[in-house]
Parts: sequence; structure tokens; C-alpha cells
Amino acid sequence: MPVPMDSSSADPLWDHPVARWWLRVRAFDRAHTQVLDTCIALFVLLIGLASLSRGGGEHGGVFAQQPAAVWVIPVTAGAQALALVWRRRRPWAVLWAVLVVCALQWSFAVAARSDISLMIALYGAARYLPPRRLPWVAAGVLPSAAVLAWRVEPFSRQAWVSLFFVCCAAVAASALGLAGRIRQAQLAALADRAATLEVEREQREQLATASERARVSRELHDIVGHSLAIIIGLADGGAAQAEQRPERGPEVLRIIAEAGRESLGELRRTLGALRAELPEGEAKGGTPPELHPQPGAADLAALCERIRAAGPTVTFTTAGEAATLPTGVQLAVYRIVQEALTNSLKHAGPRTVVHVSVAVDARRGEVRVSVDDSGHEDGATAEPAAANGHGLIGIRERAALAGGSASAGPRPGGGWSVRAVLPLATTLEPRGGTSAPPEEQQ
Repeated sequence: MPVPMDSSSADPLWDHPVARWWLRVRAFDRAHTQVLDTCIALFVLLIGLASLSRGGGEHGGVFAQQPAAVWVIPVTAGAQALALVWRRRRPWAVLWAVLVVCALQWSFAVAARSDISLMIALYGAARYLPPRRLPWVAAGVLPSAAVLAWRVEPFSRQAWVSLFFVCCAAVAASALGLAGRIRQAQLAALADRAATLEVEREQREQLATASERARVSRELHDIVGHSLAIIIGLADGGAAQAEQRPERGPEVLRIIAEAGRESLGELRRTLGALRAELPEGEAKGGTPPELHPQPGAADLAALCERIRAAGPTVTFTTAGEAATLPTGVQLAVYRIVQEALTNSLKHAGPRTVVHVSVAVDARRGEVRVSVDDSGHEDGATAEPAAANGHGLIGIRERAALAGGSASAGPRPGGGWSVRAVLPLATTLEPRGGTSAPPEEQQ
């Protein structure tokens, strides 16, 4: 069965057979914690009971030195082993239980390898207890170590030296537990950071998707809404004049066909540029999509001419070098004027008078755009509710993406007015701080 590896498996050292065996043991321990603790407890019990079999030696055996060992060793070894079964679930209680049992055993001048159980308990305390309790651990270890150094042979012959080495062993066991604790905390921090980065990556993808959808929505709204407004205006005008001036019928139909054809071409180019699932520059039929530059200041005159063909009287004036503006600024100007003219045609009707002005102020570093209409032919103003539509929201978003601002509202003398101020150097970032991707070519 494959063994799950952690980040350490990337180190070549962990390819060694011993290291791989250790990783398997760790994986088994994580899955069955109680099994390993029980095995450790049995090991401590066995080495404690093994002291009962020592019968001879330099000092005549453990029974010759201390007859009480015949009952002290089994009792203390069993108590230590039983306590170590809960060394990870109750490290604080296990440590003090082992300390008390060790001190009891050493007070009878018997040392049946109890130091091993003490080191295991100290490791568990340093690994699993809160750090604020470690000073209390040291305060409990010192008296028990002193009992071992002064009561048990041969430690009592050099008590201070024995106490020093016992304390060094206790510090080493605690340090090993702290090292394991620190490494576990580092791995947990790395895992938490990886999870956070994954969430942030997904959030960035969602934000990018939402931004792209908003951009596509603006493009399609500008293309389809503008062309349909012209077609509807021409159709209404042609129907009204069908009886009075039937000779204009073919011309109106030709203009409608041109507007529809141009709108369809723009729509196809936009959708062709957005086919991210296909190889770059290829369409479904294997031919590259036809790409054209985005409209700019040079296309404003043709835009006004198309609106003029639908009925409104449109005048267009420019000041400054609009053709030298950055591409992003030119696109924003074109889309703002396009949306404003479309709204004038829809809400003010084909008899309105519209004045479009684009002024480039190099000294102040800004472009001022204004679109004013005279309202309905009866002098009424377009409904204020139009200010809440998607068109005027799109105008504000266009201006914000270029780093500027836009406003719209009724004129004092009747009609509707749209104003926009854009910086000459486009930032493609709204003033609110939400970044947006730059406009792509169609």
C-alpha cells in the first residue's frame, strides 16, 4: 500500500530504506495512535520486569542490595507502563504519575530502568503540553532526579555528577519533544499557507472572470444596442414616410442593411477574439478570425453620420489633436459618444437635435466629451428614469476604466446632457481601486 509522504519526501535523504521505513512507521502511528503507545508501554513494562531476573553481578544482584525490590519493581513498572498508554491524550497527568512512581522506586534504592519511562514522559510533555507549563515540569523533575542521584547505587557515589547527567538527559528528551513540536507547527503553517494561496488563486480567477464578463457585456451592449437603435429609428422613419415619399424606401432599407451588416461584423469579431478554448488565432473552421483595431476618434464622424441617417440632426465638433490620443482613451471616447447618441435616439426621438463635442486640452492633460440633445420635438425632456438604465451606467464605467468620470442629466433648457472628463494617459483602472484588464483588439 502506498505511503503518503509529506514535504520531506522531496529531500533525497528520505529515499534511503531506513528513512522510508521511518515514514511508514509515522504514517501508521498517525492512523493508529493507540497501538504505538501501547507498544511503548509494554516495552517499558518488560525492561522493568527484566530487572527481576538479575541475580548476580558485582554487587550480588538487585535482591542482595535491596530485598524490597521483589515487590517494588513489579508495582512501579506496571504503574509506569499503564500511565504511558495515555501519554499523548493526558501528557500532564502522565508526567506527574511517572515522576511520582519513579521517585517512589528510587526512594527504595532501586532503579529498574525507570529513567526510560521518565524520558518518554518528558518528551510527551514537551511535545503536547502548552509551553507555559514547562517550568513546572522542570520544577518536578529536579527533586526526582535528586532522589535518584543520592539514593541509588552507584549514582550516590558521585551524586552531583550523576545529578548533572540525569538533568542533561531530561533536557535532551524535552528538546527532542520541542523540536518535533516546532516541526509539526511549521508543517501546519505551510499547509495553511498553501490552502490560503489556493483560495486566493480561486478568488483571483473568479474576479478575473467577472471582470471579463463585464467587459464583454459592455462591448455587446455598445454594439448591439447602438445598431438596433439605428435600425429601429430608420424603420420607424421609413414607415412614417412610406406614403409621402416612397422613393426613399430603397435608401432606408439600404441604410438598415448596412447598419445590420456592420453590427453583425463587429459582433462576430468580438466573439472570435473571445474564443479562449481554441488555439490562438484560429476559429472553429481552422481560419484565423478577422481582427480589426478598436474604434477610435477617427470613427466619430462616421458614427454621427449613421445616427444622422436615422433622423436626428447631429453636429460634431472637435478641438485639439484627438487622433493622437492613446488607444484606450480613444476607445473610451468613442463608446461614450456612441452610447450617448443611442440614448438620444431612443429617448428623444428622430426629430431631436444633438451636438457632440470632443475637446483635447493638452495643458490640463484631459479630454472633455459632451453630448447634448434638444429632447423631443415638443420640447419635453427624456424621462429621468433613463438615468438608471444600463446605458448610462456603462458610460460611467467606461469613464472610470479610463481613470476619468462621467455625469448625465437633464438640461435646463430641455433635453439631455452627457459630460465626461478623461485623462490623456489612460490607466485602465477605476478610481475605486478595482483593476480591470486592458481592452483587447477585436
